[in-house]
Order: sequence, then structure tokens, then C-alpha cells
Amino acid sequence: MSKPLPLSQRPYRPGVGILLFNAQGQVFTAKRIDTKENAWQFPQGGIDEGEDPATAAKREMVEEIGTDKAEMIGESKGWISYDLPADLADKVWKGRFRGQKQKWFAFTFLGTDADINIDTEHPEFSAWQWMDLAQVPGLIVAFKKPLYDQVAAEFAPLAARLKQG
Repeated sequence: MSKPLPLSQRPYRPGVGILLFNAQGQVFTAKRIDTKENAWQFPQGGIDEGEDPATAAKREMVEEIGTDKAEMIGESKGWISYDLPADLADKVWKGRFRGQKQKWFAFTFLGTDADINIDTEHPEFSAWQWMDLAQVPGLIVAFKKPLYDQVAAEFAPLAARLKQG
């Protein structure tokens, strides 16, 4: 097996992030199965070869939380990236990427809590809950906090409108 490129020379893995808002303007968050930390995050994942980001977001929603009962209501202005810590970068995605660059999408949830099922074919989460958007950046793993701060700031006006009904 060849040695991975130095971290600074690796590309970013293209991905998507999902803000799923309920009728009260709160956002879906989930606790990852594969971390010992009490870290909560939004659904997110990679974009498949030839897939457009909006399609990837809908697919990831089904794969991670078992539903796509949602309507897209917003999209980040641009791509937002994060770097993996060096010790993790060699273990994740076979050491090919330095982190992810993500396009973020906001959705209004059209289903009920019973439609959400994190016990999927390949579960990523052990628990989930609805939270205020502003709470989430303080609950994410440290290396993703700057990205979550940026996402929360960009989508804060939308969250405020949804809370007002």
C-alpha cells in the first residue's frame, strides 16, 4: 500500500450537510455511534461520482435517518470545509483526503417523529433529538466546530423565521 500524500497536499472530499427543521424551528441532531465523546451533529455525507449535491443530500437523509419526508428550503451560499486532525486523517477515507468541503441544505420536515429511524442498514447514530440551531456548534467534535459555527450563522435567519411560524 502506498503512503498517503502529506496532509496539506490531499484534496477535500466533496460532501453535503443537512439541516432538517421541525415545525417549531428546531433542527435534527444526532449522536454518532463511533465516538466516545458526547458529540452531536447534523446528518452529512459524501457526494457520489456524478451526483449533484441536492440529490446527495436527499439520499444521505434516507441513509442516515430513514426518511426523506422533507422539502428543501435553503442552500448554503458556497462550499464550507473542515480539516481532519492529522491522526484521524490517515485512518478516515483510506487517508486520501484532508477533510471535507460541504454544500449545506436546509429542509422543512414534513413527517412525524415516528418517520425518523436511525436504526438504518448502516447505522451512524445512537440517539437523536430536536435542538435550537444555536446550541449545536457547542456540541460538535472540536475539529468541526468552526464549520458548524459558520453553518449556524448562515442559517440563523432562516431558523428565526421558522420559529416565528
